[in-house]
Amino acid sequence: MRLLLLSSILLISLQSSFAQSTIQKKIDALATHTNLIHGQLSVALMDVENNRLIAGHRADKTMIPASSLKVLVTGIALKKLGKDYRFKTELTYDGTITADGVLQGNLIIRGYGDPTLGSHHFTQAETHDIVLKKWTDAIRKAGIKKIEGYIIGDASYFSTQVDGRTWLWEDLGNYYGAGAWGLNFHENLYHLDLQQNGKLGATPPVVNVRPTVPNLRLVNELTQGKKGSGDNAYIFGSNYGYTRFIRGTIPVGSGTFSIKGSVPDPPFFAAFHLMQNLEKSGIATSQRAASLYQLEQEGITIGKTTVINTYFSPSLQKIVKETNLKSVNLYCEALLRLLGKTEKGDAHPSRGLEVIVEYLNNSGLPTAGLFLKDASGLSPRNAVSARHLTAYLAFLKKQNDVFPDFKASLPVGGKSGSLKYLFRGTIAENKVFAKSGGMDRVRSYSGYVQNRAGKWLAFSIIANNFTGKSAIMRKEMEKLMLAFCQ
Repeated sequence: MRLLLLSSILLISLQSSFAQSTIQKKIDALATHTNLIHGQLSVALMDVENNRLIAGHRADKTMIPASSLKVLVTGIALKKLGKDYRFKTELTYDGTITADGVLQGNLIIRGYGDPTLGSHHFTQAETHDIVLKKWTDAIRKAGIKKIEGYIIGDASYFSTQVDGRTWLWEDLGNYYGAGAWGLNFHENLYHLDLQQNGKLGATPPVVNVRPTVPNLRLVNELTQGKKGSGDNAYIFGSNYGYTRFIRGTIPVGSGTFSIKGSVPDPPFFAAFHLMQNLEKSGIATSQRAASLYQLEQEGITIGKTTVINTYFSPSLQKIVKETNLKSVNLYCEALLRLLGKTEKGDAHPSRGLEVIVEYLNNSGLPTAGLFLKDASGLSPRNAVSARHLTAYLAFLKKQNDVFPDFKASLPVGGKSGSLKYLFRGTIAENKVFAKSGGMDRVRSYSGYVQNRAGKWLAFSIIANNFTGKSAIMRKEMEKLMLAFCQ
């Protein structure tokens, strides 16, 4: 019996060693791939039970991770804030309300960083028109029929550093580079509808901006590329700036082609749309809509306020799931600033990054060589190794109060998110849980696999400066993740 037991243990050990050897050979093969001759690769595969590195390649080489970086802030936010945390937004006024319903003061939307406020695609949040109606109903219920003061968007809960200091100019004017404000609205984006035609090289005219962005000035330098060339259009512009240049190409066609841009000043944007809604509903306004920041530059301040409505976001559990499944930069950056605010009393993004690094250090996780510039991975100056991410993921797997919700937020092989069309009909289907990342010459995957034996492994694969199409590198990484599941 003892001999049989020893034989079984030896067989399992040999099988494990063989599997590890096979995986290492596949990693080595990827490292010498033709498309990586001039590039870099960092890979780490770790047994979460004993934190042992099973296989890898230059695991400590720091790389640009792109959106794989999101696993850090989403996991730490769940730990620090709790899955039931909800952002709030207050509708308030200063001054007094007269007996005949005149507000002798200002109406203020005070934000506390909710990135989902008025979201158009988050099914757990209410769209902007519903939010505006609820606010209008609350104003009417408070007895207000006319407003003599300003309609104000107050974003002062967070700092004015709304974007990443090292984000690229070509990203800032597009929806994914909108940044995170103390008051966000409609995910800080607008839809730009363009009318296609059949002429190659022609400029497709702008036919609509949805919702309306007041004061927006569009300089259309866009041209039409060949049929099927896809969306290669970029909107150039910065926060607080209203002149935007549209450059690049969209394909020829006969329909309407839509792209998405970032709103220059979301607090003003929210105040403007509330004022428009009030006017349509018969509640008169006398002054203009403005952000608190704008008014403060003019020497105008607000007095003691009274709350007439408090609006709550979906739970953090649901926000984190949306963040990782759809890779929403805005949500991630809002969480970073919230961590800075709650832990350091300062919502500047640098303080949120301090919280992340301190958490890793206090958890005994590696941070040497870790350089963080944002939470979403949009900055090309982030530098993270596969070991950094894998060690954190292995640590997180043991956090029973966090891991179930975090795992539920990750795309699943063959089922959801960026992994929906990968691994179908293979052993890896429903066994890979990972956040992907991608930008120009960057591709990454970081997460977990559950292998054939039921063992949980944490992994990270990051490739930079590869040649050839990104789809080729993605396919090679897919093969590697499939091997992890064996």
